[in-house]
Amino acid sequence: MKVLVVDDDVVSRMVLMHLIDSCGSFDIVEAEDGADAWQQLEDGLRPAICFCDLRMPRLSGIELLQRVKAHAELNSMPFVLVTSANDKDTVQEATKAGAAGYIVKPFQAEQVRVHLVDFLDQAASGYEHLAEAPADTLRRLGINAERLLVYLSGFQNQLTAAATDLETALAKGDQQDARTRIERLHAGCVTLGLHGAAAELKSFAPDRLSNEEVQAVLADVVRAVIHQAGLVRQDGV
Repeated sequence: MKVLVVDDDVVSRMVLMHLIDSCGSFDIVEAEDGADAWQQLEDGLRPAICFCDLRMPRLSGIELLQRVKAHAELNSMPFVLVTSANDKDTVQEATKAGAAGYIVKPFQAEQVRVHLVDFLDQAASGYEHLAEAPADTLRRLGINAERLLVYLSGFQNQLTAAATDLETALAKGDQQDARTRIERLHAGCVTLGLHGAAAELKSFAPDRLSNEEVQAVLADVVRAVIHQAGLVRQDGV
């Protein structure tokens, strides 16, 4: 199964390729920038998923995404943006344009694995998505689909930051801070109608939290957010 990695920074590209390779057996194809990637796609490359840097010369990640979504044979390919932490506004713009999600530099293996599991091997992961129908969420919150996608994108960004913050808190032995942060994430899941994710965040034992368990649950919550955003785009509600 082919995975396309697009990044003009060779070190970032190698790190990302290594993390993808560590997640399973994939045929990784690299492109040195957006223009190189587009040429390969025009020449017939059909990857299962694309990880693409946001800011590149010649053809940016946003511009490549727009071309992919306008192409009849490519528009269903999941397109994951690679960004820096200060690109939130652009990420929201890309989400509206059809990006499947994003990962933030410096990369963490779990961020990458979430996208590969969700799009390439969801059945094998044992993950089950339980959530409110997007149309019901829109009616309950009194918003439109575009606003819901913004909320989901923002929540995914919050989860990415929380993974690091929780790891730090647990390393320091600050169990109360970790539980407070998890409670806030639980409230976000409830607000967005992510029932299965909310239940997972409530499933921790009352004794000590372990970072391994917390990170695994956060990965499922991120997966739920990505899946729900896909349903919103698919339904066009």
